[in-house]
Amino acid sequence: MSWETVELEWDGDVATLTVDRPEALNALNVETLEAMGEAITEAADEDARALIVTGAGDDAFIAGADIGYMQDLSSDEAQDWGALGHDVADALAAFPAPTIAAVNGYAFGGGCEMAIACDLRVASESAVIGNTEIDLGIIPGWGATQRLPELVGDETARRMIFLGERLDAESAAEAGIFGEVVADDALEETVDELASRIAAKPAVAMRAAKQALNQRHEGPQASGLEYEKRAFASLFGTPDQREGMEAFVEDREPEFE
Repeated sequence: MSWETVELEWDGDVATLTVDRPEALNALNVETLEAMGEAITEAADEDARALIVTGAGDDAFIAGADIGYMQDLSSDEAQDWGALGHDVADALAAFPAPTIAAVNGYAFGGGCEMAIACDLRVASESAVIGNTEIDLGIIPGWGATQRLPELVGDETARRMIFLGERLDAESAAEAGIFGEVVADDALEETVDELASRIAAKPAVAMRAAKQALNQRHEGPQASGLEYEKRAFASLFGTPDQREGMEAFVEDREPEFE
């Protein structure tokens, strides 16, 4: 299959999914999320032994979700939007083989959530990551309230989400988000080598290892993810959401009630 805003390329048994909207800093809209979901399914169906996720261009991994699209959503529409993002993040988390986020620049909001849904994360020195939704009058809606605390601990996750903190690559690595930080021009080679090492391991054992590691999420986290979906959608139509997203689109500071 082919898509306008997503590319899926192969190098042997390794698939690379690239979000290709560099003019929009690879921000996620409905078309792109749907394409990502289809590309992930295709990679799984073709028995990829590793899946790399990255963004086109030099500035962004995925800068976030499309705020212009989100700002006028009703709560019911936001429920569908949140579910679509969850479906893609969950597909990465449940992908049969290991997934690697190659974070090459900005990874805010939904971009951060796609990165932390992957099994491993490698960042370029210029990468910046954060859950910045609070300044839009909403909360993370694609998994961060549940997945982020597992990576960074409860206190750091609360600070990141409550304050919308953005972490540079080294700070994010120290917090536990990135497993490795490399020079910008070394990111692709580093991630390719990591994916090749993973792909060379026994596929059946690797699948079992991932399933066993994911098993710890089958109880409480699943309930938390369902709650997050409802809470995220309920904030659409509130004065703070309207003001936060309008201010973002108009490139000004929000004035919350």
